[in-house]
Amino acid sequence: MRDPAAAPGWRPVHRDTSQQLPNYDRVVATRVGQSAAAVVLAGGRSLRMGTAKAALEWHGSTLLRRTLGVLARAVDGPLLVVRGPGQPLPDIPPHVEVVDDPEPGWGPLQGVAAGLAALDGLAPAAFICSTDLPFLHPAFVRRVLSALTDDFDVVLPVTGGYPQPLAAAYRTTLGSLVAELLAAGERRMTGLFQRCATLRMDDAALLADPVLMRADPALESVVNVNFPDQYQAARERLAPQITVQCSNAGSSDGRNAARTVRAATLSGAAAAAGLELRSPLIATLNGRSTCLDGDVPLVTGDTVAFCCPDAGG
Repeated sequence: MRDPAAAPGWRPVHRDTSQQLPNYDRVVATRVGQSAAAVVLAGGRSLRMGTAKAALEWHGSTLLRRTLGVLARAVDGPLLVVRGPGQPLPDIPPHVEVVDDPEPGWGPLQGVAAGLAALDGLAPAAFICSTDLPFLHPAFVRRVLSALTDDFDVVLPVTGGYPQPLAAAYRTTLGSLVAELLAAGERRMTGLFQRCATLRMDDAALLADPVLMRADPALESVVNVNFPDQYQAARERLAPQITVQCSNAGSSDGRNAARTVRAATLSGAAAAAGLELRSPLIATLNGRSTCLDGDVPLVTGDTVAFCCPDAGG
């Protein structure tokens, strides 16, 4: 799970939330979740890794590009990257807004402040995360956002007993409170949670969602990489297991049979099917049309279908 050393001063939270979360299973997705934004904090100094984590490669893409692509599958609102002033970034989609953090040395609370300020008036809430989450699943993002009801300002996952503030949902109206805390010298994320209505979701609460239970039962969405050996271990993990279908437009000769392959990107899926990812190829992801962008991330359980006049799958 997420490295507790990244959260100085935090202690495990008691796992029994039955009194705090009555009728939790009745919580369903709201319009807040559907219209939410997403923010990736990429401005950390990466002292433990020794190099910028945003550009680290993972199965044919970068950690930042993969995280943005997963978030784009889970939210309908704006996508933002918060970086240090002038910090170089790997290639990202053109629709992603880049925001400079004026005080990158102040820690994640300052990054959250920069993201919330940029979203003022644009979205009611945001899923805010770090850039180094290679196993992040859209189902996890949707689960966390769906719990952000009118009673709460923050939904804070608590996995394995440790809070995950950089894989959490925040109301964008918290921007002024975060700015106030920073001005008063507060640098801890816990300082924010002590001042607002925070819903803590433990493993059982998160996995009460059957979709997340099927997609990510071990809650690996919050596994991050802080050290070179952690990155190497993540890099050595197999790519997600997905299903690929190939068909010739108008053909009924059986060439659309499904195959199980390992691929972390759309280009990886095309390569596994023996196809070139270019026009006139048509691709769908879980039944929805998708652009021919080879960096589109895939996650466990995805189904990719390719169709073109000469598909040989």
